[in-house]
Order: sequence, then C-alpha cells, then structure tokens
Amino acid sequence: MALTQLTVVDTAVDILQQFGLADLSMRRLAKELDVQVGALYWHVKNKQELLAQVAAKLLNTPALAVRAEDFASPGEAVLQLMRKLYLALLPIQDSPEVIEVASAMQVKDLQPVLLLRSLLQQAGLDAERARFGQQLLLNHVLGSVAYRQNLIQLDVASEESDGYDWGLQRAVAGLLSPACATAQD
Repeated sequence: MALTQLTVVDTAVDILQQFGLADLSMRRLAKELDVQVGALYWHVKNKQELLAQVAAKLLNTPALAVRAEDFASPGEAVLQLMRKLYLALLPIQDSPEVIEVASAMQVKDLQPVLLLRSLLQQAGLDAERARFGQQLLLNHVLGSVAYRQNLIQLDVASEESDGYDWGLQRAVAGLLSPACATAQD
C-alpha cells in the first residue's frame, strides 16, 4: 500500500476507534503503516494537524448532513444536526478530545460545524452570536459524549438519561428566543 495522506489519516482513525487517543502517537501510526516516523511528516506537519484531519474525516460524512429546508424551522434543523453529531461521536473513543483540538485550531473544513453556524444565522442570530451559539452547542455535545464514554469506560451501569436532549432543546430554545437574538450586551 502506498503511503498517502489518505492512508495516514484513515489509519489514524482506525487506531483512534480501536484503542483511543492515548495510543494514537506518530510512532504507533508509523508502526501500523510499516514506515519510519519521518515518512509521516511528508503528509502531516505534526500531531495537531493529524488530529485536525482525523476530526474532518469523522465529521465530514453524509450521515451528518442536514438541510434546513427539510425542517419546519432552522431551530429544528439545529436540533437534528446536534442529535446526529452526538450519535456519530458516541461510539468513537476520545472523539470529543479530537474534535476539541480541531475546534481550538480553528479548522475551517469541519462541515457540520460550519453548517451549525449557518443554521444559527438563518434562525436570526448575527454572526458573532452564531459563533457563540456554535461553541455553546459544541461544548454541550462534546461534554455529553465524553460523560457517556467515561461511564462506559469505567463500567458504571447507568440506565438514567444523561439529559443530553433535554439540555440541547433548552440551549437551542434559549439561543433562538427573540430576546437572545436582539439583546444588546
């Protein structure tokens, strides 16, 4: 198999899914690909860039596509997008941390994140509030996924809901309330 950026990222995703972020090192990745570590740097500058590309691979899927026109309101589209994101990230070990790294690096090609901001603007938020709302909702989904993954990893039996959807509905309702959209801080 030829070493390409795609094979590097795909293998990194596989390691993340199987073993988690702690085992996703450049050394482990090189071993899996049967190359020297230095060969990886022809395809990614550093581990942070690798994680950003892994995040893009995890998020930029047709399964996370939401079209505003398919819903009664942009707010309903936001709810659906966030629910899909939660379900997509839940089975992937340490996915919240990977997405947080990419978000902190301000990666511009995370399609669901861009879509979220666009939907918030379509719902009436100005650009700055849409950015704030985007971060609020991402924090909610990533924190909820991390919480649920920790319960699973710690083998804590909990049939109780984590309140994700309830909190999501409250956050979206608050963000899109007329008072929030027009409030001057």
